[in-house]
Amino acid sequence: MMKIGNVQLSSDAVLAPLAGFTDVGLRDVARRYGAGLTYTEMISCKGMIYGSEKTRELLATTDIETPVAVQIFGNDPDIMARAVAMPEMEKFDIIDINMGCPVPKVVGNGEGSALLNTPDLAAKIVKSVISACGGRPVTVKFRKGFRHGEDTAVDFARYMQDAGAAAICVHGRTREQFYAGKSDWDSIAKVVESVEIPVFANGDVIDLQSYNAIKAHTRADGVMIARGALGNPQIFKEIADATTGTETFFKEVDCVRDILRQIKVLKDHYCDRYIYSSMKKQVCTYLRGVSGGKAIKEKACHVESVQELVHIIEGLRGLI
Repeated sequence: MMKIGNVQLSSDAVLAPLAGFTDVGLRDVARRYGAGLTYTEMISCKGMIYGSEKTRELLATTDIETPVAVQIFGNDPDIMARAVAMPEMEKFDIIDINMGCPVPKVVGNGEGSALLNTPDLAAKIVKSVISACGGRPVTVKFRKGFRHGEDTAVDFARYMQDAGAAAICVHGRTREQFYAGKSDWDSIAKVVESVEIPVFANGDVIDLQSYNAIKAHTRADGVMIARGALGNPQIFKEIADATTGTETFFKEVDCVRDILRQIKVLKDHYCDRYIYSSMKKQVCTYLRGVSGGKAIKEKACHVESVQELVHIIEGLRGLI
């Protein structure tokens, strides 16, 4: 169990925000398996201010997402403060600021992991968001450094703590690594030793064994699970059963049920085309390593309706 500010989590294993994947459907399933916290996909503060409907669509949540965090990104402290003060943001328990996204179009705008190079601006952003969010905890997710071989995580973590961040998450790779190579757990451990606020460790957690290993190695307060949860949200049940004793909504693992649940949740928020387009890549993650999965992926990637996709998924029973 851990707390972020005044927000109590039921588990220290949380689902990371992943653009293009952690939509409201996947988050609902992860929460039912015992994830202690879920995050929206990255929300553009400029998109919120300038009325982007696509940005607002990413704010969908379900009643089961309690607590829930919204992850925002940007590089203008005033715009970011205005965004978090909008009525649409009131339902979120935690405001998380992305300072780790490595995507070129984000970095090129001075956002995401580009803020690692401007710690003074990053601190101003944190302070500005805190001033506008009505007392809710503000957290920051960032990488160990920007360039190959760089490790600025300790200094940056202290900047974030001094600016008022309630917790931080450290991804043990640099921006230039993207997702290649091993996550540097030593770097995360140094951060844990250097700050007084809670620290989430992130990188290379794919099962109970690696969850236990990263906690033992870093002594982090919590673990943020990203790619290890794609197609595998039941990782949170594995952790809950073994370590926290948390009662999960889903008592047994059922991957077909999970996919159909994701679709059902999405139908409450989005149009048919959005759903089957989004779920194609989700289905592919569930089918990794499944015998005969390649042919099924091919079928799923060419569907033109949700009904057609559901028919394919219902035929998967016994395969996954």
